[in-house]
Amino acid sequence: MKELFEKRIENFKNLASLEKEISIAVNLITSSLKSGNKLLFCGNGGSASDSNHLSAEFISKFKKERKSLPAISLSANNSIITAIGNDFGFENVFKRQIEGLGQEGDILIAITTSGKSKNVKEAVKRAKELNIKTILLTGKNKTNLKCDIEINVPSDVTAEIQEMHITIGHIICEAVENNF
Repeated sequence: MKELFEKRIENFKNLASLEKEISIAVNLITSSLKSGNKLLFCGNGGSASDSNHLSAEFISKFKKERKSLPAISLSANNSIITAIGNDFGFENVFKRQIEGLGQEGDILIAITTSGKSKNVKEAVKRAKELNIKTILLTGKNKTNLKCDIEINVPSDVTAEIQEMHITIGHIICEAVENNF
């Protein structure tokens, strides 16, 4: 049991190596929100839950009372997801929502532990075509996606990546909230 705790402690210590990327993400998000734009989140499975969770932190509050910050989880509406999946294919469930909801100046925060989720990759590609900034949270293997910021956590174990993604998300929420 002790080794399970030690592994997690080591993982979280290693997050400090991502300070530069996280800081750039915080500045990009703050600038976008202060310009009247919004955040779009997407992910599958546990990453879908992270999308919902983090968008709620921006809409409601994280640690302090402040104005609501515009954020939408593209993983949240099962009617939209199943309609698009049925009509256009599951690989397009986020891409299609970005087409309808995204605007230039918005930011897509895409979450994929493997970096291989086809629907997340399609979302990033479409966002770039629409001049929407992109932040990708993934595992230690770099992707070939053209993202504005790619945050690669130092693990290839799904559960550990998810644990670090939510921590990074909370760090971003707190830092952005402090800018308002």
